[in-house]
Amino acid sequence: MRAEISFGKTLIGILFVGLAATGCTTTPKPATTAAKTKVQSTKVTFNYTAKDRDCLKRAMYFESQHSDEDGYMAVGTVVMNRLTSGAYPPSICGVVAQEKQFAPGVMTREVKPQAEPELATAADAILLKGARHPAVKEAMFFHTDGLKFPYDNMHYVTVAGGNAFYEKRDSNGMLETPPPLPSYEVAMNYVPGESMLPPQFEALIPSAVPVPLPAPDPMATASTAPMRITAPVTQPEPSIAPEPGMPIAIPTPRPAYDSVMLRGSVATDGG
Repeated sequence: MRAEISFGKTLIGILFVGLAATGCTTTPKPATTAAKTKVQSTKVTFNYTAKDRDCLKRAMYFESQHSDEDGYMAVGTVVMNRLTSGAYPPSICGVVAQEKQFAPGVMTREVKPQAEPELATAADAILLKGARHPAVKEAMFFHTDGLKFPYDNMHYVTVAGGNAFYEKRDSNGMLETPPPLPSYEVAMNYVPGESMLPPQFEALIPSAVPVPLPAPDPMATASTAPMRITAPVTQPEPSIAPEPGMPIAIPTPRPAYDSVMLRGSVATDGG
């Protein structure tokens, strides 16, 4: 009996030593390297001109009570939020010049020269670096700080430059206007010149250059612009039906910034 117990203890000891040795032995495992794929999100590109940059500076200057960079950036963020929301004009000057939205005379009054350096720094930070005022968030509205309004949809986010900034949200907390794009999804493309045409009007036929065309189609719609013929049209034989020409519609250039209409039917309140 004692021999059996002794044999059992010996066997357990051997097993224990074996397990301990196994636990101390580390078998190197091949490193599993996860394949990292860089996914580049497609940015939405907005063109801007030197005139647009000036409009942005004007909005920042006159709406922030000539305050400081913090106030400038807050107003500039509202301008960019409106530009990228899809509910407002598709250019910076169109947003700033929209009727009854920003300070009266924002497009015509004088900007003091001493404010130019700080304004330029703020404008370039927004346009070139995608900077935004972090506390403004998705706000597209503001009013002078200290005023009170009896509306339930005014969700205040911050105060800067003497203004209180707010988002319009419904009873469920949802934005009442299309949300703006975050800055990392926006690319600003500088276009030299004082005016821009929408993308669909990129290739226009200069009106001063005659375009040789076949005879106009009598069935063309009223919206088709009249065509200019540079060579006399030879009348076909009476027995041969005339071949219809291909009408070319010359789109009307975009109206001046001061008369840009709202995209869609979203009504807005004053600045």
